[in-house]
Amino acid sequence: MDGMLSQDEINALLSGGIPPADDAPADASGSVPDAPPADAASADLGDQEDLTEEEKDAVGEVANISMGTSATTLFSLVNRKVNITTPVVDMATWDTIVNEYERPCVFIKIKYTVGLEGTNILILKEHDVKIITDLMMGGDGTDIEDTELTDIHLSAISEAMNQMMGSSATSLSSMLGRMIDISPPEADLVDVAGLEKQEDISSFLLGRFVRITFRMQIGDLVDSKIMQLYPIDFAKNLYDYFMDSQEPEAPPAPEPAPTMAPPSMGAPSMAPPPMAAPTMPPPTMAAPSMGAPAMDFSMGMGMQPQMGAQPMGMGMPNINIQPASFTPFSTDVNALQTQENISLIKDVPLEVTVELGRTSKAISDILDFAPGTIIELDKIAGEPVDVLVNGKLVAKGEVVVIEENFGVRVTEIIN
Repeated sequence: MDGMLSQDEINALLSGGIPPADDAPADASGSVPDAPPADAASADLGDQEDLTEEEKDAVGEVANISMGTSATTLFSLVNRKVNITTPVVDMATWDTIVNEYERPCVFIKIKYTVGLEGTNILILKEHDVKIITDLMMGGDGTDIEDTELTDIHLSAISEAMNQMMGSSATSLSSMLGRMIDISPPEADLVDVAGLEKQEDISSFLLGRFVRITFRMQIGDLVDSKIMQLYPIDFAKNLYDYFMDSQEPEAPPAPEPAPTMAPPSMGAPSMAPPPMAAPTMPPPTMAAPSMGAPAMDFSMGMGMQPQMGAQPMGMGMPNINIQPASFTPFSTDVNALQTQENISLIKDVPLEVTVELGRTSKAISDILDFAPGTIIELDKIAGEPVDVLVNGKLVAKGEVVVIEENFGVRVTEIIN
């Protein structure tokens, strides 16, 4: 009867076992083998893939230096003080992201194209993205509560991340000693709780991955967390490259000293004769007599023998020495040299610009420009205009009309 337990099922319950399902395969004895718990198997797999503490420290050091450079770039974009603290590296799953992070949030996918292989994902809160993009567009980052995140905001944050991660790639290149480049980032607004397939963002989100958490502060407007997600194999490769770059280079081996061959007795020397004074004929030495002073006779040189003279080659050579003479300096040399130097650059072209005035506008105001828009400058009507040479103010003048062209009559030279 339907809903009734069979005898085998009753026996199994009494023995503390689990009654076999109708579609469970049975072994030769007719019993169903026990399957290992699914969570235990996945835990064993995770233990094999997790990073070691040394690898986490190295990845955190690399991320700290890279994100420090990115903070400098973000400061130049939002014109606010940016502080990104030391990261915390741990292992995470998609459920961890869903439970711990505010939603919806913005996922920014960065793919490495040169030097490293893999993809990492940067997660920002929607509120933070609104503030950053509002600051980039000339706002003050305060009136954003009723603002809806549009494609313009996603495009702006993608450009900001492109510049930030580009500077980060430059830091990685110098740190790891290899060229590293990225593709343009892709930004998407994602509701992590309602996302059915994580692989729509990236396939590595289906399993365990490396999570790097930073605290980001932008002036007094933002104080929140951002996350960077790495695949495990990408983090391990990053660790290997980092450790290779830390190994000191072996000093070059010293060159062996040249081996001097012992001179052979009686063999003629093959070395070229030194360039010196002509060789003088050897003097004929007379054997001194006992009690008589030694005498040096130079034959054929027109020299008389002298008492007590040193042997030839030991005395000072006959050198013609004359006092040094200097040409007196003229008082006009510096002026002549200056004139010659100026003549060398007289034909160098320079850009002369006449500036009517200046003003500063926010990006939002510039986007509203249309034919007929009037831009107010900082000069009063009739005030002399500035004459710039290669961007440097050199004169002031007044605007005139020469036939059908504008011109400037110089009225003042700026010292």
